[in-house]
Amino acid sequence: MKTRIISGILVVAIMLALVWAGGPVLAIGLAVIAGIGFLEMTHALGVREKTGQVHILEIIGIIATAVYYILVYVNASFEYLMLYAFLMLPLFMAITVFTYPKNDTAQALSVFCAFIYVSVMLSFIFQTRQIGIGVWDGFTKENLYNQGFFAVWMTFVSAWGSDTCAYFVGVAIGKHKAFPKLSPKKSIEGCIGGVVGAGLCGLLYSTVLNLSGYSFPEMFWVFPLIGVAGSIIGQVGDLAASAIKRDHKIKDYGKVIPGHGGILDRFDSVIFTAPMIFLLSIIFIK
Repeated sequence: MKTRIISGILVVAIMLALVWAGGPVLAIGLAVIAGIGFLEMTHALGVREKTGQVHILEIIGIIATAVYYILVYVNASFEYLMLYAFLMLPLFMAITVFTYPKNDTAQALSVFCAFIYVSVMLSFIFQTRQIGIGVWDGFTKENLYNQGFFAVWMTFVSAWGSDTCAYFVGVAIGKHKAFPKLSPKKSIEGCIGGVVGAGLCGLLYSTVLNLSGYSFPEMFWVFPLIGVAGSIIGQVGDLAASAIKRDHKIKDYGKVIPGHGGILDRFDSVIFTAPMIFLLSIIFIK
């Protein structure tokens, strides 16, 4: 438990530092996190089962991830980013076609799924952070403290705040199993507690912002609502990651975070929350 708590604090501290800095620091940090998570997912999906070694498709996927984050950093249009992401499928399939039967279509589809699931979805943390900036032009006050800076924290408030509240509520009063075959420890009370807790965390965050002089009077209730929405989709992300592990009979995605497992074991809810926070932010905040 001690190891889990310490490593959890370190992960939170690293993410705080990356998001606070923004710009190239955050882009590079997220690219590394996404790259590790991508390999964890492809390994879980059995891409390298035949050889036990890193697959050529995984190598191409890592390169594709790096290029994608460069495009995100230089503020490529959303349409261009999505076009690039979807063009990865014919690329992975082409590699399979020209190396068949050494490689099969299941591997190509798994790598594409991992690329979208991890690399693309995590990038919305950076895209939310960039709201109100456009092209990054240095560590100026305008770039460090803007709409995106205040909005992006809700990605973690709604995901990790929900996880924490759900855990304590579940331990305290959880009696009814929510998903007994998928996640036996999760209770209906805990899930509800996570949603309510994330909403209250959003309200507290909004209150602190207003008391600190960063006034958002017309959006006072936006952050609590974002917290609730983020909690719901984040819990789905957590359960989806658990479903993948159960389907492929693995306990953890990796060992990079002591006491937690892999990147995906710690960021499973954040991966689903990030696009939701970005969408709600550009609707209500931008």
